[in-house]
Amino acid sequence: MKKSFFLICSCLAVFNVWAQEDDDLGTEVVNVVKPYTPTISDAFKVKETPVLNDSTTSQKKEVRYEIFSVPVASTFTPSKGKAATVDKAKPIRLYDNYATLGFGNYTSILGELFSNFEISRTDQAGFFFRHNSSQGDIPDVLLENKYYDTELTGNYTSRQKEMTARLEAGISHQLFNWYGLDAIFETALPETIASIDPQQTYFGGHLGGSLKLEDSFFKDITASIHYLRDAYGSSEFQGQLRPKFQFPIADFTFQLQGNLDFLSGSFDRNYFSEEALQYGYLNTGIAPSLIYANEDLTLALGTEVVFSLNTQQSSSDLFVYPQINASYRLVNEILIVYGGAEGGLKQNTYRGLKDENPFVSPTLFLMPTSQLYNGFGGIKGKLSNEVSYNLRGSYGKEQNKAFFQLNPYKGMNPDLEGYEYGNSFGIVYDDVNTLGFFGELKVEISESFSLGAHANYYSYTLDQQPEAWNLPNIEASVFSNFEISEAWYGGVSLFFVGERKELSDVVLVTTETLDSYFDVNANLGYRVNDRLSIFAKGSNLLGNNYEKWFNYPVQGIQGLLGATYKFDW
Repeated sequence: MKKSFFLICSCLAVFNVWAQEDDDLGTEVVNVVKPYTPTISDAFKVKETPVLNDSTTSQKKEVRYEIFSVPVASTFTPSKGKAATVDKAKPIRLYDNYATLGFGNYTSILGELFSNFEISRTDQAGFFFRHNSSQGDIPDVLLENKYYDTELTGNYTSRQKEMTARLEAGISHQLFNWYGLDAIFETALPETIASIDPQQTYFGGHLGGSLKLEDSFFKDITASIHYLRDAYGSSEFQGQLRPKFQFPIADFTFQLQGNLDFLSGSFDRNYFSEEALQYGYLNTGIAPSLIYANEDLTLALGTEVVFSLNTQQSSSDLFVYPQINASYRLVNEILIVYGGAEGGLKQNTYRGLKDENPFVSPTLFLMPTSQLYNGFGGIKGKLSNEVSYNLRGSYGKEQNKAFFQLNPYKGMNPDLEGYEYGNSFGIVYDDVNTLGFFGELKVEISESFSLGAHANYYSYTLDQQPEAWNLPNIEASVFSNFEISEAWYGGVSLFFVGERKELSDVVLVTTETLDSYFDVNANLGYRVNDRLSIFAKGSNLLGNNYEKWFNYPVQGIQGLLGATYKFDW
């Protein structure tokens, strides 16, 4: 029926097309009364399961899944795993105390005792005693040449959460002899030699402390008091105070350091008359600086202003010194360049000069040395994890630099003091320019072996003095420490000091040359257990009785055998 209806409609349409005449239909104007307004029909979401209008609807067939497990026989039996064991190193037993005692040729004695006490978790106290002596017995020396050096120090430390405080006090006793007589005394009568008393003794004491704070603009402060007296009535007192402040400013740190140094002393006489010598200085300094540091660059720009007052002569001076330091890492740790310029006022003291040269006379004229500047630059770094190096050049200028110079001989007189036979040293001052070069190489293959070497070269240009008395142009040293086994250990050190010049005024005023010398030292130790170890030390193993100071030969080959014992009270 549907097919018949479609066929009739098709025939009528064809007949209608053919029945139209082929005339021009013309034109007609169509007026749109209302604009077209489209509408959107509502959309309906298709349901997940649509409704079918089919006459027949098939039902979904339920599918059931079943798994049939079939056991498979296996002959593999896994073994139980066992955790690997780690070999633990035996913990090193640490002791709070140790005692050392040794004896050697020239009737040498070395004794040390160190002890530390834990008062609480934050506080501890300790003391250190040391004695080193020898009866001398240097060949071909006419006067007594024994020496004693004894010191005892105690300390107390408190470490709190934001503060660390430390106190220290000590006393010392030293005995030396002015045994450096000139060769002309070899023909002197024994009675004349016996009348010379060359002995000098020093008694000293010190008291000091420090305070450090965390998370505060006030970083730390150190203070110290030193007192010295000798057998000839000389005395010296020195007090020092050094505070430090730091303030963060953006990426920079502003640092302010202060320095207060008071020195007062006297000698009963000077070398040429009975007139007493008195000296006193009050040096006050302030050093502001701006510090910048990042991963590669460290820079410190600052200056130091020092006001020096001579309390005996009522005169004063004002000094301004550079304080500039910079370092830049060019190639990681391999190559670091650094340089800067520094200066400062060094206060020469009787205590410091006799520590450097114990054969000075108790008749010194003391004044400070002003280092106007010391410009330096160099490179340092690591060639590998085991090898490091440092090369530096410097040039500086100093005013009133102190030089040791031999005192003149006063003649054969039984009323002379033991230091007035041309066998003691005084101080002369001069302005000097110093050109220096420094090189250092260190090798640390492991904790069991290390090797190092460094050398210095100096060239001096003086204003008035013809020579830089008793200062060498070349100094060098090589040192090594090694562990042969868990029980055996040792070390070797070699020192070289170049020629020095000295002015001798015994018969005629002449310039003498002290030969360069080479000193070899070695030590070897054996750990019996974790408490007891035995050691042997050798000094000046080449046996050369060289002169460190003019007319002062040293002992030959020196050997020392001793033991160290660690313990707890």
